Amino acid sequence: MLQMNNIYKTFNVGTVNEKTALRNLSLTLEDGDFVTVIGGNGAGKSTMLNAIAGTWPVDNGSIVIDGIDVTKLPEYKRAKFLGRVFQDPMTGTAATMEIEENLALAMRRGESRTLRKGIKEKERQQYREMLATLGLGLEDRMTSKVGLLSGGQRQALTLLMATLKKPKLLLLDEHTAALDPKTAAKVLETTDMIVNRDHLTTLMITHNMKDAIAHGNRLIMMMDGRIILDIRGEEKKKLTVAELLHKFEEESGEEFANDKAILG
Repeated sequence: MLQMNNIYKTFNVGTVNEKTALRNLSLTLEDGDFVTVIGGNGAGKSTMLNAIAGTWPVDNGSIVIDGIDVTKLPEYKRAKFLGRVFQDPMTGTAATMEIEENLALAMRRGESRTLRKGIKEKERQQYREMLATLGLGLEDRMTSKVGLLSGGQRQALTLLMATLKKPKLLLLDEHTAALDPKTAAKVLETTDMIVNRDHLTTLMITHNMKDAIAHGNRLIMMMDGRIILDIRGEEKKKLTVAELLHKFEEESGEEFANDKAILG
């Protein structure tokens, strides 16, 4: 479903701030893979997601989504392949619009617009059923402005919106980092439910090693713009934080310097 081949990306070339964010990065995801991504600050995690989304062009290498080479495609043309949820709960929704209006926008992504009635009753019932699966009571608040929702409610809604059209690839960029632990756990539970139900190929960046181990069928760790660990299957199921830290030190030759990731 995803092939990243020998990707390089350097920012501020030729200046004192030159930084190679991705170096010879290669990654292949099979259909239905749920891959968690972890690494210290500056490891290249978000840069990798931005490369997939087409936020800026890569310097070298190729990116293929479901057999289609998207390397040269601009961001707006890649959007039809992707669903994305950012760290900030305010990013993925329109605060001044109602819940059902936000869902309608997500449902019409990539379609031509017409002058027909905005939301039909059949469509409204569909939204109500989808919202009910979140277990947050939002199905009874469909005409509420999204700006009135809590951060967790808004992030759960953003997740639902990002997956309404069943994207080829779901990108989750630390989508629980801004939430309190209880709310983050609920959003992660919702994530698991949607990803497993719809068999979505997913990349989830997280700052929490426990979450990286507990979710998905595969874990990769990045450092200096490259992948240094790729753990999957039974090995991942049995993994502990202590073992993951030990593997990191073996591969990198240094200690993992991110207490937030270790302690969660």
